[in-house]
Amino acid sequence: MMNPTLFVIAAPSGAGKTTLVKALVDRNPALKFSISYTTRSQRSTEKDGRDYFFVDNTEFEHLRRDGEMLESAVVFDNHYGTSRSQVEQHLSEGNHVILEIDWQGAQQVRESMPDCVTVFILPPSRPELERRLRGRKTDTDEAIARRLRDARGDMSHWHEFDHVIINDELDRATTDLEYVITGNGADSRADNPEIAAEIKNILV
Repeated sequence: MMNPTLFVIAAPSGAGKTTLVKALVDRNPALKFSISYTTRSQRSTEKDGRDYFFVDNTEFEHLRRDGEMLESAVVFDNHYGTSRSQVEQHLSEGNHVILEIDWQGAQQVRESMPDCVTVFILPPSRPELERRLRGRKTDTDEAIARRLRDARGDMSHWHEFDHVIINDELDRATTDLEYVITGNGADSRADNPEIAAEIKNILV
């Protein structure tokens, strides 16, 4: 078993990282999921304290200024941030921690906690990414177009991560992520030539 480790999971919007992380935690209840703060509106399917801590801009700024944020970023005009104390407590109790953020936040976490393991999730193709975004039925056409534009830039950062998992089929991707958690994820390492070749096709 690996020592208590912070696993940082990032992806472009619509790649399915939230679904994938939930499937991973369902399979491995001992994993601790770090719940992020956000200033965006709560969706009908979400619960405060389970999916996010929903706060206003003033409270978010107080938390950030007081040093409570391990990382923070602005995504689609909303603030997101990770509780430093929550992550540190889980690790001190001997637990692996799963952190679901964007690539900007992952850069900050790497600087603060260089021993973390970072994983980037990619969709199997651009058309599939658009299909998933539209299937959520939570965004306007304008918002979806913006997410697709931003996804191009997001996906260009895949090489900054330790591992890359292509979320084509949920069970297989969950298993690939489990291999990373247990220290057996050599096949998904970003420096694996086979992974690089698959990514090249996705980014075309």
